[in-house]
Amino acid sequence: MRSDAVKKGLERAPHRSLLKAAGFTDEELSRPLIGIANSFNEIIPGHVHLRQIVEAVKAGVRSAGGTPLEFGVIGVCDGIAMNHEGMKYSLVSREIIADSVEIMARAHAFDALVLVPNCDKIVPGMLMAALRLDIPAILVSGGPMLPGKFRGREVNLISVFEAIGKVRAGEMKEEELCELENEACPTCGSCAGMFTANSMNCLSEALGLALPGNGTIPAVSSARIRLAKQAGIQVMQLLKKRLTPRKIATEAAFQNAIAVDMALGCSTNTVLHLPAIAHEADLELPLKLFDEISRKTPCLCSLIPAGPHSVVDLHEAGGIPAVMAELARAGLINKKVKTVTGKSVGENIKKAKILNEEIIRPLERPYRPEGGIAILWGNLAPEGSVVKASAVAPEMLHHEGPARVFDSEEEAYEAILGGKIKEGDVVVIRYEGPKGGPGMREMLSPTSAIIGVGLGRSVALLTDGRFSGGTQGACVGHISPEAAEGGPIALVEEGDHIEIDIPNRRLVLKVSEGELERRRKAWRPKRRKMRGVLARYAKLVTSGAKGAILEE
Repeated sequence: MRSDAVKKGLERAPHRSLLKAAGFTDEELSRPLIGIANSFNEIIPGHVHLRQIVEAVKAGVRSAGGTPLEFGVIGVCDGIAMNHEGMKYSLVSREIIADSVEIMARAHAFDALVLVPNCDKIVPGMLMAALRLDIPAILVSGGPMLPGKFRGREVNLISVFEAIGKVRAGEMKEEELCELENEACPTCGSCAGMFTANSMNCLSEALGLALPGNGTIPAVSSARIRLAKQAGIQVMQLLKKRLTPRKIATEAAFQNAIAVDMALGCSTNTVLHLPAIAHEADLELPLKLFDEISRKTPCLCSLIPAGPHSVVDLHEAGGIPAVMAELARAGLINKKVKTVTGKSVGENIKKAKILNEEIIRPLERPYRPEGGIAILWGNLAPEGSVVKASAVAPEMLHHEGPARVFDSEEEAYEAILGGKIKEGDVVVIRYEGPKGGPGMREMLSPTSAIIGVGLGRSVALLTDGRFSGGTQGACVGHISPEAAEGGPIALVEEGDHIEIDIPNRRLVLKVSEGELERRRKAWRPKRRKMRGVLARYAKLVTSGAKGAILEE
C-alpha cells in the first residue's frame, strides 16, 4: 500500500506517533488510508451540508475495511462572487483546488481518495487532481437544490438575476424582488438548473468517475446519503482492483461525456473544464471535437435556463443513465468504457429507461437536432468561441448588428441597466479573458440584465470572458485569442457590424483586412498592476480555447 510510506517499519515510529496523536489506533493504521477531500464551507449553499455527506462516506469506507482521513478544500460561490472583483478568483480557484488535493494526497501517502465537492470550479478542480494523481478515486457530490416557488411558478437563482432588469424596466416592484429573493433558493444544494455545478456533476457521472445518480439525486434526499455511503464502500473496491481514474477516463469516456453534455444542453463552462481534466490524463479535447459531437448529437432535454425543467425533474425522468441509454440507441455512447461501479457503461445503463418523455425526449423527437453547445469561428474568433445554442431564441440564431464596445463587465452592465443598449445591438465585453481579466469572469449579470429589460430576443453579447451556466440568449464567450493578447476582439470599434451565424458556426467582424491591419499596428496592450495569485495566474494561464489551463 502507498500508505506504508508513512506507517510501516521501524523508521516510521514518529509518523505513527503523530497519527496516534490524532486519535488513530494501531488497528485503524493497519488498514488502507483513504483521503476524503471535503469542500464544506458556510458560504456556498451547495456546500453547507457536505459534513453530513462526508460522514456517510466515512461510514462506507469503514464498513469496507478502510480508514478515512478527512481534509478541507476551498470553494468559491460563483453567485456571490458575481459582478464584482470576486469573480476574478473563481476560475483561478480550480487550479488551486487541484493543487491542494494533489499536495494532501502525496504528502500523506493516501491509498485512495473520495472527492466531495458540489459547485462550479470545485468539481473540475478535484477531478483534475484525481487524474493527475491516478490513484483509486471516486467523486460524490452534494446534489442539486430544489426549485423555489414564487406566486405559483417555479423559480431559481437566475430568476433573481433577471428580476433586477425587470425592476429597472419598471416591470417589477422592489417589494416583489425582495419576496422573490426569499423564495428562489429554498434548500441547500447546487442551484436548481443545468448550470455549471450540475453540469459538471452530471458529466462526472457520464465520464464514469462518479456513481449513477451523482448528478441528479436532490441534495435533501436520503438517497444522497445512501449514495455517499456507497461511494465510500466502492472506493475500497477500486483500491482492491487497482482501478484508477486514467483507466476509466479514457478518450472514449470523454467523448461519452461530451455527447451527454450536448444532449442535456449543459453550461458552456464544460468546454473549459473537460479539456482541463483531460489534460491531466495527457489527452487533448480540441474545440473541433466538441463541435463534431454536437453536430451529430440531438439535444434531448430542455433544462433551466434553456427551458422549464429542473435537474430534479431530470432525476425523476430517469437521470443520466436514461439519457445515456437513449443516446446509445444511436451509437453515440461507447458502452465498453469502464466506470467506478466496476462495471462498464453498458452494464450500468442496461435497465435504464426514460420515465417522462417530455423531460428526456426520445431520439425521434428531440428538442433540437443538434447539441446544446456550438463552436463558432471567424475573423473575430480565429481560435474559436462558444455559445449555448439551445438557450438562444430562434430569431437570434442568425444576427447582425452594430457593436457596442466595453472594456469591462461593469461598464456594460451599467449601460444595459441605464437603457443605453437598443434592439439589434451587439454588446462586446473585452479584456475579461483568462489573462486580461485576469480570471475570465462570468457575465451572468449583463446577460441577465439583457433578459430582464426585455432585449433577450434582439440583442447579442460577445466576450473573451465566459458565462454562467445560467446564461441564456445569443451570448458568445471564450472568444480566442483574447483582447489582452491582441486578439481581433481588441480591434473592434463602436459601430462596427458583427455577424453571428450559429447554424453555420460563423462569427464575423465585417471590417476589411486592411483596416484591421491598421488597427492592429496601432493597438497597445493594457497594463495592469497586479500582485499575488492573480499576477501569477495571468502570467501562466493559456487561452480559453485550450481550457484556460496553466502552462507547465
